[in-house]
This record gives sequence, C-alpha cells and structure tokens, in this order.
Amino acid sequence: MKNNIKVYRLQYNMTQKELADQVHVSSRTIISLEKGKYKPSLMLAYRIACFFEVTIEELFCLQENKELEDLHDEHIQQ
Repeated sequence: MKNNIKVYRLQYNMTQKELADQVHVSSRTIISLEKGKYKPSLMLAYRIACFFEVTIEELFCLQENKELEDLHDEHIQQ
C-alpha cells in the first residue's frame, strides 16, 4: 500500500525508531509500512495520521490505492 509516511517522517527530521516510539510500534513496523509491505490496522493508521496532523486519506494515498486496486480487480475479472 502506497503511503507518505517517509515523506512526513523526514519533514519532521525523525528516525524510524523515533516515529515507532511515538505511535507505539516497533521500528520494523515503520520500515515495513514505508516499503509498502504492510497494511496497518485502522488504529495504527489513525495514530500516525494524528501524529503528523494529516488525514488518513492523505497519509495513505487512499484514492490512488483504491484506483490501483480497482484496476487490478478489473484485470483479474477479464
């Protein structure tokens, strides 16, 4: 899942560990999120969005991810 976590984290001059500590997860979770290899729980997404003072939609590129998922689903159905 595409997201902007790294962009916001770097704007805040934070390490992955520092962000992880702020949102109560491991740094491994932040690494996986930034690589797009992990879909967070709604609560974790909310915690991160609140920390950066952005919406979950902005943080996780929800419109773009929905469009990509829809295209993928259409391709499979054909």
